[in-house]
Amino acid sequence: MAVAITGDNMGQAGVFRRQVLYIPGYDPFPPRRYRELYRTEGAAQAAVSGYELAIQPRAGETYGWRVAAEIEGRSVEAEVEVLVWSDLVKGSMGRGILGTYAQLARTAWLYVSSGALLRLIRLRKGPMIAALYPAVALVAQALVAALVAGLVVWLGAGLPWGTGWLLALAAGWAVLEGFRRIDHRLFVYYLMHDYAFTTVEGGAYPAVLEARLAGFRDRVRAALASGVDEVLVVGHSSGVHLGVSVLADLIREGVPEGPALGFLSLGQAVPMVSYLPGAGRLRGDLAYLSAREELTWVDVTAPGDGCSFALCDPVAVSGVAPPGQRWPLILSAAFTQTLSPETWQALKRRHFRLHFQYLCAFDRPGDYDYFRITAGPLTLAERFRGRKPSASRIVTPLSPFRTVA
Repeated sequence: MAVAITGDNMGQAGVFRRQVLYIPGYDPFPPRRYRELYRTEGAAQAAVSGYELAIQPRAGETYGWRVAAEIEGRSVEAEVEVLVWSDLVKGSMGRGILGTYAQLARTAWLYVSSGALLRLIRLRKGPMIAALYPAVALVAQALVAALVAGLVVWLGAGLPWGTGWLLALAAGWAVLEGFRRIDHRLFVYYLMHDYAFTTVEGGAYPAVLEARLAGFRDRVRAALASGVDEVLVVGHSSGVHLGVSVLADLIREGVPEGPALGFLSLGQAVPMVSYLPGAGRLRGDLAYLSAREELTWVDVTAPGDGCSFALCDPVAVSGVAPPGQRWPLILSAAFTQTLSPETWQALKRRHFRLHFQYLCAFDRPGDYDYFRITAGPLTLAERFRGRKPSASRIVTPLSPFRTVA
């Protein structure tokens, strides 16, 4: 039976209602890409798992969509809202070639001089290879440009001295510009801007981002007052540590009795921030949120995702786990088991695609199913009640900085 969304069945007895607030990672693209991803991958997962799921546009000042589903014998209606900060990302990426190399120097110095780099390598080598990639690539591009410039000087040895050097500089710059123009394939500048944005205040949130987080908090509070059965905050990649701070501030202000509150963190790279000297605010938020009973926090990563700190408890490894730590529940998406051998072979070298697999369909789904969680009839607490954390989780506190604010 096809699933339809109508105004008449909103709030009907037996219909489970959820508000999902999704916080993207460092992504300059508009939020409609997440709607299309949800539409296509949700249909694929529904076909594999045998449930019904449909989406429709959603009117309003904020961007999102509506979901109707028949899952596990119950009707579900959900509204998904994307908490947008892509405009801030775009603004941080307009640095040009020289500005990007300046970012490289500043970012590398902070991670090396603070001792964070060596600690992060000890924690997980995979994501640190991804982190070092833009630095190594930018240096290699500069060397190629220098070689081309040197070749022009050698070939133009008979030209007037000034002319030869001007041609050499022009040739070297053209090489750098050429690399920048194909960055949509290389992701070098994109990743460099990402890491630089994290370190612009030494690990603290820039003022413009703090203001946006306050707006996100207001959206979560409004959802809690909307009469739904569950409010689910989903953070992906860099959106995870933003979600931690949003929810920590929300709970500090007081959460009224109402719907269940869940936090699903996916593909997190929290240590890249929490290991920095200026991240006292984030470390304090991690410690606070991990002990709260007002929410359920489930953290999902996978060792096959080289861009995340897979199976690392972001609270414990940051050295701020309180005696009464309750969260997060650390789970593995286990790509090598939940994806067929054919799918895994096709994806395992597509590192950026794998980093988004948490939001996609699995052809051999286990107990992690993004669409059951966001459009199914169980709250996050109910779905994972009694679930033990992954036996391979990492809790060793390696952060060189443990002060909290």
